[in-house]
Amino acid sequence: MSGVEVRPISLPADAKQFVHSWWPIYEGDDNWVAPLVFERLEFFDPKKNRYFDNAEVQCFMAWRDGKAVGTISAQIDRKSLESEPGRGFFGFFEFIDDEDVARSLFSAACDWLRERGMTEVHGPYNFSSNHEFGCLIDGFVSPPVLNPYNRDYYGRIYDAIGMHKEMDWYGYWLDAGPVPPRIDKIATRFTSRNPEYSFRHMDMANYDQEVLWFWEIYNDAWAENFAHIDISEEEFFTMAQGLKEFLDPKLVWWAFVEGEESPIAGNITLPDVNQIVKRMNGGLFPFGWWHWVSWKYLGRNQPDSLRVFALGVKQKWQKKPIGAALYQKCWEATMTMDVKGGDASLVLETNHRMRGAIEKLGGRIYMTYRTYGYPLVEGAAPSDSADNQPSESQA
Repeated sequence: MSGVEVRPISLPADAKQFVHSWWPIYEGDDNWVAPLVFERLEFFDPKKNRYFDNAEVQCFMAWRDGKAVGTISAQIDRKSLESEPGRGFFGFFEFIDDEDVARSLFSAACDWLRERGMTEVHGPYNFSSNHEFGCLIDGFVSPPVLNPYNRDYYGRIYDAIGMHKEMDWYGYWLDAGPVPPRIDKIATRFTSRNPEYSFRHMDMANYDQEVLWFWEIYNDAWAENFAHIDISEEEFFTMAQGLKEFLDPKLVWWAFVEGEESPIAGNITLPDVNQIVKRMNGGLFPFGWWHWVSWKYLGRNQPDSLRVFALGVKQKWQKKPIGAALYQKCWEATMTMDVKGGDASLVLETNHRMRGAIEKLGGRIYMTYRTYGYPLVEGAAPSDSADNQPSESQA
């Protein structure tokens, strides 16, 4: 196809050229935040990323006239197959503005999945819903707040290839200010009438144990959500170690109830470290390290926005307004910070409970992401998303 050659690559040996091929694709796009190369190399290393313990992955690169012009991954997640037989995934789908390039890459991924018995493919997931996912289709006005980003032509080419919409996911923006009165009233009434519930910050001195608490909440609260895949304790713990440097304990809250040894809900809000990472342009050297040190240890160049990264309530307690109380606690903590607002995402378009809560906080949709499906065999139709009922959780 127009001189396009697609080749499979080996991981981790070829990961560096895979990652570096993205820079020319985003040249001139001021909203793109280049990934930290050393972190991506660890992510693509099967010996360091525990995702590979439960998945089979093959990455491909597209070449034309000796130049890399696109990438894609194809993955089979054994956890997902337990509930969704025949479902494969694609991700890291990056390409120049050329339908032939994108189609060639996608065909290679589909062929690989088809050869291994998959009947449908969904994505983009890098590598699963427990990682970055979604194609940005609306909201190309600013760099993402700890969310994925892509060129504005991607959605057009996804449609041209023949993929169909699977689900939309919304990014909400909340302006800084006083706690919204409606949420404040609900939360205050709940906590005053139910003294058996208590709330506290994360204890960084007890980090490993508290990571396991959130792992329990995550697999419980998100269990019924669309596209959720249970994550192993080992993979979750590895991911949490990478997150540790970003955490501000006053922005992480637990909810407890008498009679339960571990928390029943949790809320994690993060500073928008993409603002720091963007200045580093992918590396620590020669000067990237200084941007990180200035923020983390010298208190300079502090991010002016936040990301409500995750809020989950175990299913047994989801009919209680615990989420409102967690939002109140976190919001009050941010009022001492010099920020203009925050991003709450990604929220399923069908998760009306969570969307309603965020909109009561004054949130407005400012970015829309989409996941897609595609049948791999004749007569097969990608799974219907309408039956998935979202729980009180956000990721």
